[in-house]
Amino acid sequence: MAAAIAAARKGAKVAIIERQARVGKKLLSTGNGRCNLLNTGDYRGRIHGESPEFADYALNTYPPEYILSFFEELGLVYEEEYGGRVYPFSNHASSVLDVLRAELDALSVELITGSEVSSAVREKSFFRLSCGDEIYRSEKLIIACGGCAGSKVGGVSLGYELLKGLGHSKTGLFPALAGVKTDSEYPRSLKGIRVTAGCSLRDEKGRAIKQSEGDVIFSEDGLSGTAVFDIARFVPAGKPSYISLDFLPLLSEERVRSALTAFSSNHPDYEASSVFTGALHGRVGTVLCKAAGLKPSAPMASLKERDIKALSSCAKKTDFKIKGLCGFDTAQVTAGGIRTSEFESETMESKITPGLYACGEVLDIDGDCGGFNLRWAWAGGFLAGESAACSLK
Repeated sequence: MAAAIAAARKGAKVAIIERQARVGKKLLSTGNGRCNLLNTGDYRGRIHGESPEFADYALNTYPPEYILSFFEELGLVYEEEYGGRVYPFSNHASSVLDVLRAELDALSVELITGSEVSSAVREKSFFRLSCGDEIYRSEKLIIACGGCAGSKVGGVSLGYELLKGLGHSKTGLFPALAGVKTDSEYPRSLKGIRVTAGCSLRDEKGRAIKQSEGDVIFSEDGLSGTAVFDIARFVPAGKPSYISLDFLPLLSEERVRSALTAFSSNHPDYEASSVFTGALHGRVGTVLCKAAGLKPSAPMASLKERDIKALSSCAKKTDFKIKGLCGFDTAQVTAGGIRTSEFESETMESKITPGLYACGEVLDIDGDCGGFNLRWAWAGGFLAGESAACSLK
C-alpha cells in the first residue's frame, strides 16, 4: 500500500494484486490489534539481516517525521507512547488501514483482490503476471507481499518463489519476534499471566548472550511477549541455552529481601506462597516458592533467613531451559529473505532484472519489536514506489 500510494502520487497508473479478499489484513494483527505504526527511536542496532546497512538509505530518506507527516495528511490521529512506540489514537489498527485504503481510492489505485500471482515472467519491456485464468502486464513490478510468518493472517512464501523465478536467491529463513518453547513445569502453572520482567538469554555456561526488558507472557509450554521476542532471534541453534527472568527488575536483590522479611514478620500465619503479595501475581509467588525449594503451603513463620534469601534470589533470577522456538504460524516476522546484495539500496530496484523492485519483509531485513518492522515497511515501500514511478518512460 505504501509503495502503491508513493507510485501513484508520482503519476503512475498502479494496480495492487492481492491474494486475500481485502488488502491489509495482516496489518490489522500488528501491535496486538492496535498497530504499532513505527518507532521514533534510533534504528541502529535494531535492524537485522546479513547486511542491515542496506536499509540505511530508505530509513534516512523517510525518517519518522516524514512517515508521521504522511499519516497526518491522510487524517490519522496518533500518539507516541513509551520507548518511541507510535499508535493510532483510536487504539485500533483498522484506523491505519482505513486511511490507507481511502488514499488508494483517492489516487484511483486499482485493487485486484482474491487473486494470487502464480508466476511472474519478464517479457521484453514488460512483466507478464499469471493469476489463474487472468493475465496482467506491467512495465514495472514491485514485490511487496511480506514473509511467511503469521500464516493465519496472510503470511506466505509466494514472494520468495516469484523473486527466485526472476533470478534472485534467498538466505535461510527462521521465525523472528517469536515465542520460545521451554521446559513446561513453570510456564504451564503460569499460563495466561503477563509480567514485566528483565529477560536474559544465556548459554549453557551462564554467559549472557542478549538481554531485554518488558512484557513476558506465559503459555502452556513456553514464554512470549515483547521481552522474549527481542531476544528469540539470538537463541543459538542446536546448542543448550536458557532464559533467566528477573521478576522485579526495578528492585535490587537486597531490597527484595528486605521487603520479604518485613511481610513475613508481619504475617506469620500466612502461607509462604503469599510472601510476594503486593508485588507479584499469586501464582508467580507459588512458582517462586517451588523454585526456591520451599513448600508453598508452609506457614510464613517457618521461613528462615536462608529461605528469604533463596526466595529473593529466585525473584531476581529464575531459569527456563529453552527447547526451541515457536514456528512461523505464531511468529510476527520472518528473519532472512531475498538477498539485499541483489538490489540497489537507493532505489530498491533489482540488479538482476531491470524494472523489478522489492521492499519490506520479503527482503532479508527485519527489525526489533516495538515498531521497527513497520517503519522499514513504510520507508522501503515509499522508496520502491517513487523509484519505480520515476523510472517510467
